[in-house]
Amino acid sequence: MSLEHSSIRTVAMKAPGRMSPAADAPSLESLVSTARELVPRLRERAQQTEIERRVSEETNQLFHRAGFFRLMQPARYGGYEYGFTALLDVISEIGRGCTSSAWACSLGAIHQWLLGLFPAQAQDDVWRASPRAILCGSYSPITSAQAVDGGYLIQGKWRFASNIDNSQWAMLGVQLPKESDAAPSAGFLLAPRSDWSIEDDWYVAAQAGTGSKTVVIDKPTFVPGHRKLTFAEAASGAPPGAAVNPNPIYSISFLSAIPVCLVAPLLGTAQGAIDAFIDLCENRVTRGGIGGAGALLSQFAHVQSRLADAAAAVDAARLVLDRDITEVELTAAQGRSVSVEKRIRNRRGHAYAAKLSHAAIQSLFSCVGGSSLALGQPIQRMWRDGNAIAQHITLNWDAVSTMVGQHMLGLEPKGAY
Repeated sequence: MSLEHSSIRTVAMKAPGRMSPAADAPSLESLVSTARELVPRLRERAQQTEIERRVSEETNQLFHRAGFFRLMQPARYGGYEYGFTALLDVISEIGRGCTSSAWACSLGAIHQWLLGLFPAQAQDDVWRASPRAILCGSYSPITSAQAVDGGYLIQGKWRFASNIDNSQWAMLGVQLPKESDAAPSAGFLLAPRSDWSIEDDWYVAAQAGTGSKTVVIDKPTFVPGHRKLTFAEAASGAPPGAAVNPNPIYSISFLSAIPVCLVAPLLGTAQGAIDAFIDLCENRVTRGGIGGAGALLSQFAHVQSRLADAAAAVDAARLVLDRDITEVELTAAQGRSVSVEKRIRNRRGHAYAAKLSHAAIQSLFSCVGGSSLALGQPIQRMWRDGNAIAQHITLNWDAVSTMVGQHMLGLEPKGAY
């Protein structure tokens, strides 16, 4: 049997983000329960999701009906205004069934929070006509925007826009031109689906079901100036959207918490690998030609040890994330800004939790044998998807740990925090 992992959440149950100010919001317990009920269905569809290289419209609608995309959306548009701790609880549960589906749901949910930081008129543009609208995003600001009267012109390609097929808007990273004496800055611009096309270039060895294709704007296209959010504003603790969305979650410096949307699917995947591994051990009889043939996999000491090791790693990862996110939510609730020290500590926690989760999956996969290479066996997919997430630059331990070490040594930290 599997150890009850949900009890770990009790450590941070008083996190402000686990409470909704919206009168009609479902309880977090019911949202997590709904996510748990979807796990078998998502697990059954996981291989087909990978083959289709996207999350299906049917699965996306399941997430809509469950209220997952409303989780962090402003209440004035029908959202629940839960925080990052709630996101961790829900998405890590979904990740037990299908990593790609959890990833797509997680980014769709977090982008509702991020849109809540934009000016009110930008939020109205997206949600006034369709409160169910969700956004894909491409954060890297490698394309330059041209200033024109009333806004900007943009043209180019933006890669890695996860869940693009199910999104009605795109949030695009750009280099913004300098204003007055200020230096050029990076930020996001919002573009509706009518302004862009999809380049179907997502042919990958892992996370294939995320549908992380490329946004293409092939001619100069106007974006009104109010559809802009600079990275500095998002990190400031006082973004434009805070004027209309007074919940403290919208004042949280975005890099101190937003990577949770990336590590939560991996945490869930590690727990899903434990679930699948236990099922495998209880049913598989070994065929080894050297020794141990005819024994249940569960009878081997190294198998028992690897399972315990994986379970401990997942618990440790969850505890680190819960502590870090809870402290950020409490800081915001008290009207204080998140210090650089805590931002960098949290970035360490995001990356280290990813490292622990990845190691848990790797530990299990290393002792399941050749039969688990079959494409219908979930552990091999979890192993591939887990490796892919652990390589994401936001969670990559080599990149993040270097920044943390620089800060600890009194050097200028080079990285995103």
